[in-house]
Amino acid sequence: MTNAQNTSTTAQDKAAQDEAAEQKAAEQAELSDQMRFRLAKRARLLESGREAYPVGVERSHTLREVRETYGHLEPGEETGQFARVTGRVVFVRNTGKLCFATLQEGDGTRLQVMLSLAKVGEEALNEWKSLVDLGDFVAVHGEVIVSRRGELSVMADAWTMASKALRPLPTLHNELNEETRVRQRYLDLIVRPEARDVVVKRALIIQTVRNVLVSHGYVEIETPMLQLVHGGASARPFETHLNAFDQDMTLRIATELYLKRAVVGGIERVFEIGKVFRNEGVDSSHSPEFTTLEAYEAYGDQFTMAERIKEIILACADALGVDSIETDEGTIDLRGEWKWLSVYPALSSAVGQEITPQTPVETLQRIAEEHKVPVGPMWDAEKYVLELFGEIVEPTLIQPTFVCDYPPSAQPLARQHRSEHGLIEAWDLIIGGMERGTAFSELIDPVVQRERLTEQSRRAAAGDDEAMQLDEDFLRALEHGAPPMGGLGLGLDRLIMLFTDLGIRETILFPLMKPEQA
Repeated sequence: MTNAQNTSTTAQDKAAQDEAAEQKAAEQAELSDQMRFRLAKRARLLESGREAYPVGVERSHTLREVRETYGHLEPGEETGQFARVTGRVVFVRNTGKLCFATLQEGDGTRLQVMLSLAKVGEEALNEWKSLVDLGDFVAVHGEVIVSRRGELSVMADAWTMASKALRPLPTLHNELNEETRVRQRYLDLIVRPEARDVVVKRALIIQTVRNVLVSHGYVEIETPMLQLVHGGASARPFETHLNAFDQDMTLRIATELYLKRAVVGGIERVFEIGKVFRNEGVDSSHSPEFTTLEAYEAYGDQFTMAERIKEIILACADALGVDSIETDEGTIDLRGEWKWLSVYPALSSAVGQEITPQTPVETLQRIAEEHKVPVGPMWDAEKYVLELFGEIVEPTLIQPTFVCDYPPSAQPLARQHRSEHGLIEAWDLIIGGMERGTAFSELIDPVVQRERLTEQSRRAAAGDDEAMQLDEDFLRALEHGAPPMGGLGLGLDRLIMLFTDLGIRETILFPLMKPEQA
């Protein structure tokens, strides 16, 4: 690029930045004017002896109840029945002797209210016109009717302010951008039914997961979020300090080790749904704070847990009324076959040459270069295999697939394979080209577990900030004897992503965000 082109590009960028700054300044000025007008209306309410934010606002019917009870009426019909309704004003049209407004309640249900000079009187009508803005909450009492145009309405005989909004709502012609939707989720919930639907679906999915496990005799428990030793996953933790003990601690990266302690203690089927925290990258499928399910079952194994996760996901599909999911990559058939796929044969097929646990690092490095897979300087053969599989094979697995027969370093807490030397009994469930859950036959031999965690500790000492720490109390629990068990981990945010076709930030109601720019 020439110097002249560079200068031109810089000038264009600066002009665009200046234009954006001017637009933002204009929006701020308009917002300031709006707030000033609304604050003045609030003051007038208070000066007249009324509350701008009263307590004990009553309603006799929700807007949904009015619609369900009277939705069958004909145009022009009057019921003679009265209701006191409440809601946020999302539309208003004021004329001389008749005013119209649309109220909205939390689930998105809307209902028209009408105020006429004949019904409410001149003073109340003028106050409505001068005091009520879009976004305000109001309470309206009146007869349930249907307008001549067929709109179910409440014809008011009285109204009161329930809560005065000082900031305006976004308008339909000025949609919220993605960042504003996520950063100010309360606005997103007000103006977009889709946002409310995600909240409802998330709650339904999590409750369904819980119900399935409880139906199998699982007990839900809570484990510590603040931990002295982080473990149960390979991830970088958030660090903090407990002043009372003058003790460095971490936020948990998994719930696994405490749940296994509970199984040792005799709670043979146990689970926890809760937040975990990993100080890692942020993208469309990763969040530093996310919700997981972990479940452990005495006398189960990886196959037991495969049955559990399949039942959970199909139960969620039933609750949502779906059998398949449409994606950009194709249709996911949840009712079809859930295949099993071994890591080494699948990778061999994808790269066109045999890969085994004995394949040397140099060969794997060459394959990575050929497929343009980024590599790390300290990777061993197992790490290469895992990364190659994740980059080359995993994105192609659209239908539900249990990827199994991993090398030991993939899951240091999984037991060795019962028939395949050098592998472990573990699987990842891939649906839509993304990992949704993982499970394994748990390692309960305290001697081998100590060896595995000691190796992890060495890696941590060598600078691997994702390696697990050596947890002596967990090993002590295993040394008291643990029953054979299967364990399951399921990322609930990713499960919700599967059923909503949204990124992780859209499925978490209030996701972590960078500080807002001034």
